[in-house]
Amino acid sequence: MKRVLITGMSGTGKSSVMEELAARGYQAYDLDTPEWSQWVDADHADFLTPTRGKDWVWRDNRVRALLSKPGEGILFIGGCAENMGRFFSMIDATILLSAPVATIMQRLATRCGGYGRSAEERWKIHHLISTIEPLLRKSADYEIDTTRAIPAIVDEILRIV
Repeated sequence: MKRVLITGMSGTGKSSVMEELAARGYQAYDLDTPEWSQWVDADHADFLTPTRGKDWVWRDNRVRALLSKPGEGILFIGGCAENMGRFFSMIDATILLSAPVATIMQRLATRCGGYGRSAEERWKIHHLISTIEPLLRKSADYEIDTTRAIPAIVDEILRIV
């Protein structure tokens, strides 16, 4: 089974892409949900948001079991977490979703719930785009601009894999 990580900053469309992949019949798991991830106390002080001293991490044993399951076809996982690097050896391809900061901020401001709705969370995300996204870009095999419609983005992902 080929394992593909779809990653990117909040507001780049990861969840929407995972929904579209699942709707097309692919094994697609959004790891940015409480079933797969959790907030944990961090070893460092995060002075930027109300999530001070917290990191969003994948639930290690659940994600490891998902990535270890045998089978045919393609397994898509989507998400971005502090500890995702420990799973890179289990992933065959990484696709970074990106968009201009203004587009991301607009999406977050109008989203129907979830992380990024508050001004403080959007400020933190803006900061993380400048610090974390370059690291994601270095670890990615491909990058896709998500300023197009989700079906077109998924078509591109499927051409890549």
